[in-house]
Amino acid sequence: MKKRILILGGGISGERSISLKTAKAVKNCIKKKYNCKIVEPDENLTKNIDRFSPHVVFNALHGRFGEDGFIQTYLESKGVRYTHSGVLSSMMAMDKEISKKLFIKNKILTPKFQKIKTNLNKKEVIKLLKKKIKFPVVIKPINEGSSLGVYICNEKNIINNLKKLKAYDEILVEEFIPGREIQVAILGKKKLGAIELKPKRKFYDYKAKYSSKAKTKHIIPVNIKTKEYQNVMNIALKAHKVLKCRGVTRSDFRFNNGKFYLLEINTQPGMTNLSLVPEIALHHGMNFFSLIDWIIKDASKIR
Repeated sequence: MKKRILILGGGISGERSISLKTAKAVKNCIKKKYNCKIVEPDENLTKNIDRFSPHVVFNALHGRFGEDGFIQTYLESKGVRYTHSGVLSSMMAMDKEISKKLFIKNKILTPKFQKIKTNLNKKEVIKLLKKKIKFPVVIKPINEGSSLGVYICNEKNIINNLKKLKAYDEILVEEFIPGREIQVAILGKKKLGAIELKPKRKFYDYKAKYSSKAKTKHIIPVNIKTKEYQNVMNIALKAHKVLKCRGVTRSDFRFNNGKFYLLEINTQPGMTNLSLVPEIALHHGMNFFSLIDWIIKDASKIR
């Protein structure tokens, strides 16, 4: 008898459409081996879990309520085996302020940052940031993924960009680090590999990640020295361990003047046809089915 895999997809975050793409890609990949079903994390979730009685819940959700510890808390209360990181790891990774403080505490280089309120006036903002961080800066929500609501700002446009984030009471302002964009995948305790991105856009934003029209260039293997490659892989694994992550993670770096700056760690990386982790895995001899199957077999009730 085939094992039953319940795939959670959709949700109510700004990354809903990407989550559905991930869920469908996972289902299409494993349907020959497993009895699988995609469900929404809605008011019928408990009923669906009880009826389907899955051996494993594959968490294909992205963004808030899907990778911030919320759904993980629910799944642990249900006593079902589920994939990816657990409650605390997910919460810490999703909260950029908490994760960055942990990176700094553990001597992992990350851009300087400051949390600010979105209702400050221009004088207050510029005075505060000039004291703490030099322009240009990057502003972003504290707990969103997929580069949603991320803007590179100078003194002239920061207030207009802050207005775009008025739905959030507080946001994170980061020092802008120029340089190369390098992403590293970790699978369990294994350093899977790295990829470099050259977006046509200003940076690897939501459109660059998920639209083939953006024509982001993917470079693998990454053209850096062996010592540098080993260094960034070690940093990614260290960050994975610091946050006590499980399963698969993807760490996003900027490489500038010989230094790797860790921007964030993603505990629910995408699994679409443009996603980076499957591409990294394939380059290292692990096809999409083997990757998803590994994630399923790694599932547990307590993460």
